[in-house]
Amino acid sequence: MHYQPLLLAAGLALGVAGATAAQDGAVMAQLKAADGGSVGEVTFLEMRSGVLVRAAVTDLLPGPHGFHIHETGACTPDFAAAGEHLAPDGHEHGFAATDAPHAGDLPNLVATQDGTASAEFMNWRLSFDDLLDSDGSAIVVHSQADTYMDPDSAGERLACGVIEQQS
Repeated sequence: MHYQPLLLAAGLALGVAGATAAQDGAVMAQLKAADGGSVGEVTFLEMRSGVLVRAAVTDLLPGPHGFHIHETGACTPDFAAAGEHLAPDGHEHGFAATDAPHAGDLPNLVATQDGTASAEFMNWRLSFDDLLDSDGSAIVVHSQADTYMDPDSAGERLACGVIEQQS
């Protein structure tokens, strides 16, 4: 019984060390609106059990917005350059439609009344190899909520950022 606090402390120390080590290898995307203005950033930290995603976005209408990783690291000449959702494992779209959604499926971002949204979550289906493959990848914020079933339910692409290695 006296070992429980010691084990808990050791586990917390390992978790903090793992999070610190992961931050050294971050990849990031600067989100831009269609007019080129900056509307936030998304950071990806590789962990033992997947990738930790941290997002901070501004200038959104209040409410939920689809949020996906797309297969190509391009946002120009328009956001369609980012291609389809990232699905390196061939799985289909949708948390509600399949037992194993593709790696690009992310939870909706929910903007507050002031138009800001922030999120932090793990994606265990994703790796840096997926994000930084030969043609790269991009992160996209959509105009409407993702239904978690239909890949086209999230509406137009409001913001896009190319995911890049940080030094």
